[in-house]
Amino acid sequence: MPSFSPPPAEGVRVHWEQLPQAVRSAIEERIGGRVVEAITQPGGFSPGLAARLRTGNGRRCFVKAVSVQANPDTPSLHRREAAVVAALPAEAPVPRLLWSYDEGDWIALGFEDVEGHTPVQPWRGDELRMVIAGLHRMHEALTPSPIVAESASHAFATLLNGWEELRESHVDALESWSRRNLDRLVQLEARAPAVVSGRTLLNFDVRADNILIAGERVFFVDWPWARIGAPFVEWLGLAPSVYMQGGPKPEDLMQRVPLGAVTDDAINAVIASLAGYFLGHSMRPPPPGIPTVRAFQAAQGKIALEWLRDRVGWD
Repeated sequence: MPSFSPPPAEGVRVHWEQLPQAVRSAIEERIGGRVVEAITQPGGFSPGLAARLRTGNGRRCFVKAVSVQANPDTPSLHRREAAVVAALPAEAPVPRLLWSYDEGDWIALGFEDVEGHTPVQPWRGDELRMVIAGLHRMHEALTPSPIVAESASHAFATLLNGWEELRESHVDALESWSRRNLDRLVQLEARAPAVVSGRTLLNFDVRADNILIAGERVFFVDWPWARIGAPFVEWLGLAPSVYMQGGPKPEDLMQRVPLGAVTDDAINAVIASLAGYFLGHSMRPPPPGIPTVRAFQAAQGKIALEWLRDRVGWD
């Protein structure tokens, strides 16, 4: 287990009382009462408001809200998330979307309030078992995908191709093993789009800050990146953050999850893509309002790279 000091998954939060009055009034109108309690939730990278709200008449709602000034890209992600969650079947372990507000520079989403917590860090064995079982059930519930969405293959071809970017612009920043094997890494990640196709709607961003444990139930939140593909992709994507946050090593975690009939070559291609994505993005400037994301990606990238090295056995 790595020394337990993982970088936080936190965006710059806006508190309820800092929202413009017009936005607060619109949210209260949609909830159906005046907000008397607002508890800001610290976890997660989205900048802006993320708070559990309670009204004077006892109604509760989890609300996330952001302005284009906080981050010009996040409003479109909120809109995408609203479209995805609104179309999910009732059996999906996802808090229901109750309403949305989209006017001027602000967008806000109101979700069913879940009385729960993100997994304890360092990861506990019982909670990890719950999450594994919950994610497997969600994959079953979302196969075939209930909505039309971009494919995981397209995402791997256009977004998760960091080794190509690193070869072009950041060779000197790589450690020696990656420099020696850079062409092989580019070739390996290029095979990923062909092996990740499937029929399951994937959250495509599962990690501890996007999970809520509520008693015996597990909920998965934050859906703007949803893609249709093979479930094994989700397990591989989860593994580096679990180890980073005090859980089992990635290869040990893979012995506990239902990977299905997938080849070692396919697994290696996806791990290579994940490592290249995390390391490549970690070298970019942080997005507005999300100052810790690059350190978080760098830590995941280091773990994914070590995992890949152990698997492929290259000198």
